[in-house]
Amino acid sequence: MTHSALASRYASALVDVATGPRSGVDPDQVLRDLRSFAEVFTGSPELRNALTSPSVPPARKRAVVGRIGEKLGISRIARNFLFVLSDRRRIAMLNEDLEAFELLLDERLGFTRAEVSSAGELNQRQRDAVARQFEHLTGRKMRMRFAVDGGLLGGLVARIGSTVYDGSVRGQLEALGKRLLSE
Repeated sequence: MTHSALASRYASALVDVATGPRSGVDPDQVLRDLRSFAEVFTGSPELRNALTSPSVPPARKRAVVGRIGEKLGISRIARNFLFVLSDRRRIAMLNEDLEAFELLLDERLGFTRAEVSSAGELNQRQRDAVARQFEHLTGRKMRMRFAVDGGLLGGLVARIGSTVYDGSVRGQLEALGKRLLSE
């Protein structure tokens, strides 16, 4: 997913603060805090309306964000970021900012992202094994996202950057067919 330049700027500033030597908080915790707020924000049309409406005074929006943040127990850094978004009327773009933050944070912390699709749901042991395999293959720490693809007969397909690793049954059958045709 591509992000707007504005989302990238906000995310970059947040990464700088969250990973700074004086942040006093785990950057992954900041992400979890913001995701929990985003879940509440997305799940409540009334809250979305109140925080995005130009007719609601900024001080009132800050009070609402502060109260919700307090109830959720979010960190000072996450709360301050939400205040900035609210003050600058960017709160509606919270999910876009979070996606950009997560990408930049992974990059800063040395993680490589992988999207893995499998025919069925993988249990935690299988997910860990897949992650270890790709860490060994790439020599980098991996941040994996798993999804189920009903179009796969079996196996899995992984995308790391622009490289696709096709370990699906369909992929193996296609490779076998090509080999047989070339002989």
